[in-house]
Amino acid sequence: MKIFVVHAHPEPKSFCTAMKSAAVETFERQGHEVQVSDLYAMGFQPVASQADFGDRANPDYCVYALEQRHGATTGTLSADIRAELDKLFWCDLVVFVFPLFWYSTPAILKGWIDRVFVSGRVYGGKRFYDRGGLAGRRALVGLTLGGQEHMFGPQGIHGPIEDMLKPFLQGTLAYAGLQVLPPFIGWHVPYVTDEARHQLMAAWEHRLRSVQDDVPLRFPSLADYDDQLHPLNVAM
Repeated sequence: MKIFVVHAHPEPKSFCTAMKSAAVETFERQGHEVQVSDLYAMGFQPVASQADFGDRANPDYCVYALEQRHGATTGTLSADIRAELDKLFWCDLVVFVFPLFWYSTPAILKGWIDRVFVSGRVYGGKRFYDRGGLAGRRALVGLTLGGQEHMFGPQGIHGPIEDMLKPFLQGTLAYAGLQVLPPFIGWHVPYVTDEARHQLMAAWEHRLRSVQDDVPLRFPSLADYDDQLHPLNVAM
């Protein structure tokens, strides 16, 4: 299996970074091919701009998604975007490892999505959900956060963690065609004991070793909608 690990944590000594390293080591021990993009270590540029395009479809006004399509067609996307796209389309499984910041991904990872999930290749027109450009590949999210698990249940003070992750799991990964596996969550990581961290790491490594047995989460299929994206078989 070909595995692409995308990591976004600013501290090389963090538990989150240790999760990234454990993913690489675990998969390589199993004989899988692994590529890594450690976004902070790479100094990845997260800001989408006109500089992303070596040639412009419209030099006078930048519609970013349309310029992405033009750049993908002409091969004139910036070199850093092309390098990340190559990894993305090379892999069978993409693993995202990051801390939860403000109910969301770190900004550097959001910027990576903005620039690398290129219109015309990853999505566009009716190229989304099970017809997305990344269909046939799977995605696993491993994240850390400071909160305790009871804070994120249906009655928890922050609400369900599933609601918090929906923009990323559904609105980004599933929308792009990926089969999204249930996320792995490291609760309360900065505050737990070393023993608890060892147990958490063991659970993460076990999850990685058995990832091929994971059942993807359920998201919309275009087969359930008509040409205008009205739902089919709706009870009247």
